[in-house]
Amino acid sequence: QVQLVESGGGLVQAGGSLRLSCAASGITFSSYVMGWYRQAPGKQRELVATVTNVGYTKYSDSMKDRFTISRDNAKNTVYLQMNSLKPEDTAVYYCNGVKTTAWGKDDVWGQGTQVTVSS
Repeated sequence: QVQLVESGGGLVQAGGSLRLSCAASGITFSSYVMGWYRQAPGKQRELVATVTNVGYTKYSDSMKDRFTISRDNAKNTVYLQMNSLKPEDTAVYYCNGVKTTAWGKDDVWGQGTQVTVSS
């Protein structure tokens, strides 16, 4: 059974930090580009960051100076370190895994974890 399970969300004051984790099972983790997305109330889901299987990263411009994505292929886990959090970072954060093959794309999502930043 394919699963991505996020953890680490919660309530934090502005300026604080949180570290999200996403544990994967049922997939060959190292074959997937992993990422974090977020969706705030009334808004579309947006990219936060992605990391390839060898550690190349890509960030949304608005978050690249405060957030860091990383992965541990031995633990089948991807992380998102979030620093200097702002109220506008409040959203549900989703873990995503994508593998592209000759036969198509395998796109896996977690259930999401709520991050709330108070002012």
